[in-house]
Amino acid sequence: MNQEVYHIPALLPQALDALDIKPDGVYVDATFGGGGHSRAIVERLGPDGHLYGFDQDEDAVSRAFTDPRFTIVYGNFRFLSNFLRYYGVDAVDGILADLGVSFHHFDDAERGFSFRADARLDMRMNRRARISAVDVVNGYSEEQLAMILRLYGEVSGAGRMARAIVRARAERPIETVNRLLEVIDPLIDRRRQKKELACVFQALRIEVNGELDVLRSFLTQAADALRPGGRLAIMTYHSLEDRLVKNFMRSGDFSGQARKDIYGRSSQPLRPLGSKPIVADEAEVEANPRARSAKLRVAVKL
Repeated sequence: MNQEVYHIPALLPQALDALDIKPDGVYVDATFGGGGHSRAIVERLGPDGHLYGFDQDEDAVSRAFTDPRFTIVYGNFRFLSNFLRYYGVDAVDGILADLGVSFHHFDDAERGFSFRADARLDMRMNRRARISAVDVVNGYSEEQLAMILRLYGEVSGAGRMARAIVRARAERPIETVNRLLEVIDPLIDRRRQKKELACVFQALRIEVNGELDVLRSFLTQAADALRPGGRLAIMTYHSLEDRLVKNFMRSGDFSGQARKDIYGRSSQPLRPLGSKPIVADEAEVEANPRARSAKLRVAVKL
């Protein structure tokens, strides 16, 4: 098996504790990635336990390990219910999702996720997907681009940046990372250059992959898939994801409004464990700087 560093799992001990793994339990790692979390979960399972690992990226799936207690699922976790039904799984004891982008995606220049290397603007987690960042940057209207930059990246001056993109693409298509940087560079604050560029690329990536819609669909299905007492553990890396997860775990609704049945009784499916998210300590951040932004929230199925 290729031992190249694909992804260093964040908050690994905390995530394992959060799942409260039973040797004969059935679990889901919704974001297999480099397999770090999955391997650690399988190590805690007995011969009757099983883990299903999901990933829509063919590179990640090709690196999956072989173990009779493990099944790799080549698919997006938005189809969680369908795949569990396909494998004959009625309910699971725990679900983990690490929503961070892997080292591999950022460091593989060909994927176009990072502003640090020139490449075609792609950003598709699933290379079979129809829409890439090239399509978004060159095909969306000025109003759509401004909305994406504002909502998904909280980009300062989103309207001005959208106008600059539309003007530039009228002269020549914006198809590469360097071409996009050339267009938006005059609008970037030099004092916050890396952070602002990261926000722009985050906004495009979220739109290309439909990340927030996928997350909403997944959370609803995850709550249904858990057996009573089962655990849901989600790691987020930016405020948009964290807000959705926090609201859903607290109220069963993405707006944060408590759900009630026709009799006025609370119908929320989950109970959060702890009022604040679990974050990496200084030692982990030093060893894995990308863990700095990780927030782990945990809930139990009622």
